[in-house]
Amino acid sequence: MTTAPETAAARTLATGTARYLEIDGRVAYVETYGSGTPVLCVHSAGQSGVQWRDTVGGLAERGWQAVVVDLPGHGRSELPAAGPVTDLGVYARWCVDVVHALELRRPRVVGCSIGGKIALDVAARLGAEASGLVAMAADARNRGQNERALRRSLADAVSPSRSDRTYLGTIAACGSAVPMARRRLIAEMHRREDPQVSLSDLIGWARHDLRDRLSAITCPARLVIGADDFWLADSTAEATAAAIPDCALTVLEGIGHYPMEEIPGFAAVLDAWLRAQNT
Repeated sequence: MTTAPETAAARTLATGTARYLEIDGRVAYVETYGSGTPVLCVHSAGQSGVQWRDTVGGLAERGWQAVVVDLPGHGRSELPAAGPVTDLGVYARWCVDVVHALELRRPRVVGCSIGGKIALDVAARLGAEASGLVAMAADARNRGQNERALRRSLADAVSPSRSDRTYLGTIAACGSAVPMARRRLIAEMHRREDPQVSLSDLIGWARHDLRDRLSAITCPARLVIGADDFWLADSTAEATAAAIPDCALTVLEGIGHYPMEEIPGFAAVLDAWLRAQNT
C-alpha cells in the first residue's frame, strides 16, 4: 500500500505519542511531543489539550518535551466517578499523579485560566521537583466569578443558549490585537465544551484560594496576563506575583484570556519565557 505525498492541503504539523493512563480507576489521556525537559501543558475551563495544537510542534523543535493533558472529564479523559469537578485541587493532584506516572524529571508547568491556577497549585505541590512555572490568565484568588450565579447557569432555561453564550463570550474574551477570523476559530473550538463540565470548572475557579500556598512555589515563575483580559483583575495578578518568591509579571498588550491561542507563533514566546528560567 502506498501513501500519497503530502500536499499543501494535507501536511503534518506535529508528531507525538498518545497514552492512556489509569488514575484513580479512570482513564486519563496524555500526549507527548519531542524530548528534553518536560513541559506540562494544562488547558482552560471546559477545553482539552487541543488548545496547545499550535504550540507543541514548536516546543518540540526547540528542544522541549511538551506533555499535554486532557483533565478529567475533558477531551479523551474520563470523568471522575463522582462527576464534574468543582475543586481545582482535584485536578492539581491528578496532574501530579501524571508527572509521577510518566516519571517526568523536574518538569516545567504551564497553564492558562483554570489551567494557570492549576499550574500554580501543581508547582506548590511539586516544590523542588518543578523547575519552572508559567501561569497565564491566573491569580491566587479570583474575585471576578460568582459561584451562586454560575450554579444558576447550570439550568437549561438560559437565553441565549449556553452554546451561543460560550461562542460570543469567547470572541469577547480575545484581545483587540487578534484578527476577527482568528477569534471566530477560537470561539468555534470553545463551543464544543460540555457546559456541565465547563461551569463546574468555573465554580472551582471561583472557589480555589491559593494565597496561603504561594510561598511553597520554589521554582522560577512567570505570571502572564493579557491587557484586554476582563476575566482577571490586574491588582490580584500583581499581588499573586509579589507573593511568589521568584516571579516575573508579564502584561501582553492587545491580548485577552487565551495567549496560546491568540498569539501567532506562541511556541517562540513560551520558549523565551522558559529559557529565562534556566538555572
